[in-house]
Amino acid sequence: MKVNSWIDLGIGAIAFLAGIVLFFMGGAGLGLMAVFMGASLVYLGIRGGRTALLLFGHGAVIAGCYLVTWGIYLLPVSQPTPAHILGRPLFWGLFSILGGICAIFHGFCSCIGNRR
Repeated sequence: MKVNSWIDLGIGAIAFLAGIVLFFMGGAGLGLMAVFMGASLVYLGIRGGRTALLLFGHGAVIAGCYLVTWGIYLLPVSQPTPAHILGRPLFWGLFSILGGICAIFHGFCSCIGNRR
């Protein structure tokens, strides 16, 4: 088995395991999202390619929209401290949306299309 990206494989495995732990600790929605994103990254690390990257990018944008909506819902109880800014879903939702857009654009890049 040839691995295309060890970094994607490692991060995906960590996210997958963290999602399973989070799911069993009671965070059903966020746990399932982490399991899905981790499995996508593992597949992307093993298989690679344009289609996998585009699917991952679209999944990241959808997950980011979910997190932004949840973060906006939590704004009335948030405080302007670094822990609340970096620990709430609004920040990670914006991070996920921008990362998903980056993955989508990279999926159409010539560096991916010309690889044989």
